[in-house]
Formats: sequence, structure tokens, C-alpha cells
Amino acid sequence: MIAAFSVILLCQLAGEALVRGLVLPLPGPVVGMVIMLGLLAARERWRDQLPASLTGDRLEATGRGILAHLSLLFVPAGVGVVQRLDVFGQWGVALAVALVVSTALALLATVLTFVAVSRLLGGGEDGGAAEGGQA
Repeated sequence: MIAAFSVILLCQLAGEALVRGLVLPLPGPVVGMVIMLGLLAARERWRDQLPASLTGDRLEATGRGILAHLSLLFVPAGVGVVQRLDVFGQWGVALAVALVVSTALALLATVLTFVAVSRLLGGGEDGGAAEGGQA
């Protein structure tokens, strides 16, 4: 488990190093996930050359363990919010408006993307309703 956890953290570290070294406008952990995806895709090819921590079920089990305790990762953010309550007192309304507007825009972008992809793939506007028996 320690080896598998180390592989996950090394992928994140490599992503951070690439982003900072190449001054990319991407989050380092996202690049790290792409690196991890590449490792997972390549591990079937190079199964004989890879360490046991990458070939067995250990990497998946470690990932599931991390996801099972994902809520713990929000504790530092919550502590940071409590420590900066003065900022919320000063800018609380503006922060609330920004959160609501950004959430609405994200939902709108998701709906528009879904509709565009659905049309590109040939799904009509009433394709789901006609199949379900509704008029």
C-alpha cells in the first residue's frame, strides 16, 4: 500500500513539476492524473518490467481507500475558512454572489455542452421521450 500510495503521489509531484517548469496554465494535479492514466494504460504492455505495486490490485485498492476517506481532505479547507472569518465578514455578500453565479454558469455550460454533443451524435430533442413512451 505504501508503494502504491507513493506512485500516486509521485505522479502528482511530476505533474506539479511539469506545470511549474513549463509554466503551463493547468493545475499540477490534473497533469499528474494524466501521467497516472498513461501509466495505467501502459502497465498491461510492460507488466513483466513493472514492480508488483503497479501490476496487481494494490494501486486500485489504494485509490479506493483514498476515495473512501476523501471527506478528510476538506478539513484543512474548513479550518482555513474558520481562520479567515474576518474576510467573510467583509466580503461575505460578494463571495456568496460569486459562488451562486459561478455555479449557475457551470451548470449552463454543462447543459449546453450536453445538448451540442447530443446533436452531434444524432440524438434528437425528443429522442429520449419517444423511446420512453411519453409524448
